Amino acid sequence: MISLAILAIVIFAGLYMAWNIGSNDVANSMATAVGSKAISIKQALVIAAILNFLGAVLVGKHVTDTVINGIVETSSMAPQHVALGFLAALLSASIFVTLSTWKELPVSTTHAIIGGITGFGIIEGGLDSIKWSSLGDIALSWVISPIAGAFIAFGVFKLISYFVFSSKKPSQAAKKFGPIFVALTIFIIVLSIFMKTRAGEMLKMNIYEIYSVSIFAAFISSIAGYFFIKKMKGKGLKLVESIFKKLQIMTSCYIAFSHGANDVANAVAPVAAVIAFAWHRVDTIYLLMFGGIGIAIGIMTWGHKVIRTVGGRITNLTNTRGFAIDFGAATVVLTASKLGLPISTSHTVVGAVIGVGLARGLDAVDLGVIKNIIYSWLFTLPATIATSILIYIGLTIIF
Repeated sequence: MISLAILAIVIFAGLYMAWNIGSNDVANSMATAVGSKAISIKQALVIAAILNFLGAVLVGKHVTDTVINGIVETSSMAPQHVALGFLAALLSASIFVTLSTWKELPVSTTHAIIGGITGFGIIEGGLDSIKWSSLGDIALSWVISPIAGAFIAFGVFKLISYFVFSSKKPSQAAKKFGPIFVALTIFIIVLSIFMKTRAGEMLKMNIYEIYSVSIFAAFISSIAGYFFIKKMKGKGLKLVESIFKKLQIMTSCYIAFSHGANDVANAVAPVAAVIAFAWHRVDTIYLLMFGGIGIAIGIMTWGHKVIRTVGGRITNLTNTRGFAIDFGAATVVLTASKLGLPISTSHTVVGAVIGVGLARGLDAVDLGVIKNIIYSWLFTLPATIATSILIYIGLTIIF
């Protein structure tokens, strides 16, 4: 039997983890927009808070289910031990992310919570309790996500360079191809909102209706984009950046939504598992709202710190580069959310930043900053596993 005291502490730890996710991972969605001066940092924090909350509530369930059921076999464990184990996982992950945010390093909150869960699983159930095949699939996604983010961002920036910057008249080319980028962005955003989400289920939309609505929204937005861009004044590269400034704000909103969808699981999944053991049922929607609120608070209070690293220290950002980064990263993250894969948003975004930097040549990337970030990534799993084991042993002694 799980005591109310333990349950209350687990819920508080989940809120603390959600706060950490917001404070560290807000850089994933808004750093490029701030770095390229598309929006101010205050605007970024407000936008990110709202859209992370919506993403968590509307799309977050798929990844939450994976984190609850896909890492440790808990069916043979005592409920009290499971509760203490998930509490240890939340605390170990939260402590690590807090320290990383303090040092302004963009670490993976997904890495951290999975490391914490793995740690308690090893000490309580032994190596056999770990679902190594599922963990292997998740670990593979951590490697694939930055590569995929870099590849897509690299490709999008190269397309912009080919069709716009290489043109004899870049401003006219931007006006010509801008509506196409608007349509593509809106199509993917609408598709992501309704496909395999709570919003799509509530509206009872089938796959054909979802595609039809997405295509229609893309078509209408491209027409609106055409007339809006046509009225924009300016010449040369300045006009090009002005056009992509508007597009980048859209893609920053897109990735903020996708971040809430994927990373809310890092906070609410352990809480959901404990509540399920205690009451034999759990209403995920309330937990997703709870996690979304925690993320929003983290964004508003400490979210500015890691933005400085991702938005300005890896490579010099402009609006066109920021658009390519956000589009590539959010596409990877949302695709993973639909598949139920808890990938690292941080890895994906940093990979996309590197991809755009490499599109301009190796000299455009600060390798020293990248090295420090990668070191923090490699340290995440062993640190959270070890900390989780120590905290779990301490909790079992106390309780």
